[in-house]
Amino acid sequence: MKPALSFQQGPKPQSWQDFPHGEYLKAGIERRMARWLPRMFGYHMLKLGCLSGQLDTSESPIDHQVCISSSGPHAGVIAEIDELPFYEHSVDACILSQCLEYHSDPHHILREAHRTLIPGGYIVITGFNPFSLCGLAHMLPFSGEKLPWSGRFFTPSRVKDWLNLLGFEIIADERFIHASLARGSRLSRFAPWRRFCRHYLKPMGSVYMLVARKRVAPLTPIKPKWHARPKWTPAVKGARLKHSRSRHEVSGND
Repeated sequence: MKPALSFQQGPKPQSWQDFPHGEYLKAGIERRMARWLPRMFGYHMLKLGCLSGQLDTSESPIDHQVCISSSGPHAGVIAEIDELPFYEHSVDACILSQCLEYHSDPHHILREAHRTLIPGGYIVITGFNPFSLCGLAHMLPFSGEKLPWSGRFFTPSRVKDWLNLLGFEIIADERFIHASLARGSRLSRFAPWRRFCRHYLKPMGSVYMLVARKRVAPLTPIKPKWHARPKWTPAVKGARLKHSRSRHEVSGND
């Protein structure tokens, strides 16, 4: 397994049109994400990266939605997505679409999202599945110099492990778009094959979507250990009384 941290940078997408069949890819992600957006309540939603900012998330009841990106016309806040300029526990939901593949440290991006999310906040991650037709196309010559194969494809199980370590609860894991997404291919030509894959090869979808919720265990207060006070038994009281009388008699005799 290759390390997640890597400084080898290839072409990065600035819009969905940079991908082969980008509009088809964008529409498929929006359709799947629309099922979960109405469940996310709160005041603030962050869309990390240019591609996340271009998604239609109007189904969410969260009104204040901001795209965070280092550049691009859709950026509401100009910043690096691995150094978010927001307070801890100040955001209700985070969207990361095709984001982890094209950055050097995906761990740090998830840590920053976890830091800014409130307890109970949602995170939605979409990415390319390496165990799919799109992942197999990564093996073609010179594919690493073209989008989307210029990024590093992480398996959904690996991303779920990262989320579990941060304390997220995985709510949904979906795979969809059973196509190679190669430039020049006609998706309509392979419609019967894609229908077959949707029914019998669901884990082989070229795109995955993970929905997780931040869980924070409440601190258990440590109760002080109260030491039981010694009980004054009648025998002890009688002994003290007898001792005081003997002292009084001795002083009287003197």
